[in-house]
Amino acid sequence: MTRRLRTVGALLGMLSFLQACRVGPHYHAPALPSGADAPLVSVDETLESTAMPPDAWWQLYNDPRLSELILEALRANDELAVAEANLNAAKAVLSGARALRYPSTEISAGGVYGRDPTTDEILELTGRPPKSTWILDDLFEASYELDLFGHVHNTIEAANTRADAVAAERDAVRVVVVALTARSYAAVCAIGEQLAVARHSLDVVTRESEIVTRRYEAGGNSEFDVTRAQALVEQVRATLPSLEGERRTALFELTAVLGRTPANAPHDIESCEVPPHLVALIPVGDGAGLIRRRPDVRRAERRLASSTAQIGVATAELYPIVRLSGFYGGVATEFNQLGTNAGAAWGAGPSISWNFPNQLGARARVRQAEAGRTAELASFDSTVLVALKETEQALTLYRALIENHASLDRARRRIHRSFDIASDQYRAGGVSNLDLLTTEQSLVAADGAVASADAALVQGQIALFKALGGGWAGGHVGPAN
Repeated sequence: MTRRLRTVGALLGMLSFLQACRVGPHYHAPALPSGADAPLVSVDETLESTAMPPDAWWQLYNDPRLSELILEALRANDELAVAEANLNAAKAVLSGARALRYPSTEISAGGVYGRDPTTDEILELTGRPPKSTWILDDLFEASYELDLFGHVHNTIEAANTRADAVAAERDAVRVVVVALTARSYAAVCAIGEQLAVARHSLDVVTRESEIVTRRYEAGGNSEFDVTRAQALVEQVRATLPSLEGERRTALFELTAVLGRTPANAPHDIESCEVPPHLVALIPVGDGAGLIRRRPDVRRAERRLASSTAQIGVATAELYPIVRLSGFYGGVATEFNQLGTNAGAAWGAGPSISWNFPNQLGARARVRQAEAGRTAELASFDSTVLVALKETEQALTLYRALIENHASLDRARRRIHRSFDIASDQYRAGGVSNLDLLTTEQSLVAADGAVASADAALVQGQIALFKALGGGWAGGHVGPAN
């Protein structure tokens, strides 16, 4: 008994040692490109703060309707539904890989009529002639792979990290959906503001045209003055249809993001004439926070981890695969013998399979996996650089948009003052009709330019928030994955 226990102990010890012989590289998170986690270089503390941005960044606009639309889009967007389905598929693959940790089992039962070589041999040994007969069986079989070299472990790790990468892809879609919803809504409101400005300008130039016409009828102006004033009215009026068309286009863009048909477009927002405005400086954080937030960076890192595990899978195929298998049941020529001792069948034991000595194919798969890891590492570095580039570009553009808006607003105020002076002097006969018309044209252009700058500014803000990578965690609807 003591010798038997020693033998069993030695076998268990050897198996434990072999299970520690897991092959393939151990994964370590890649080093970031130099300076990637430093503060963002284009931050202007008069325009942005270095506080970490909230994930639900749209709430900084304090616009309940915008928040409602974004939550609706996160629930109903078709592209996001595709991404969720892809994630569920990846999770199913992971579940299948995890099943390799447990024994595979199979129950079979059947019957075959004919002549079986093994049965014929038994009959001959017992002095009976071979004959055709029924061979009946009912068996339970089990097989378990001893993961001596990490084949199962690395397969699970590769599936797990692939699922993480697909989850990051889903989160990246969320970022796009949130940004597109906000952009479309802001466009509808901004174009509404432009329409309101154009209608006001139309009222102004129409009123001034009527004054010119009355003075002409009273003998104070020429027909040329009247025609020129009326032409300006028509020029301003001509901007209305194109703006209406642009607003409808933005509305249908939003409708599609919401997963609605055009017949169910959210027409209530067509009354919006004020684009969303931030009530505080944009919080942008730093490079390290940006890299943690961006789903595309996380996806690249998880793909790198998966490719590393795939090297382990390929390397393990160079070594033997050891399985423990067994079966229990019955085999007989008569149905009533299956449950008896005479028909009992059982067996258990190890098996080894090894692709040796020809391992050219297996070694080629290892080299392929290593090349894949090299590609994923380069892709990770590239993704980090793109994330930083997009954020710095968005910050630079945002600063330019703010400066442009401020200059246009100052110009508009001065032109409004000039128009008031010119209008009063025209009525008093102090300036010519041409001076008044020129001032009117400047007024219309200035009002339109500021309205356009308002639209560009909010779009620049949304582009910056998108580059910062927010909108995928705080925007989650339903149970967390």
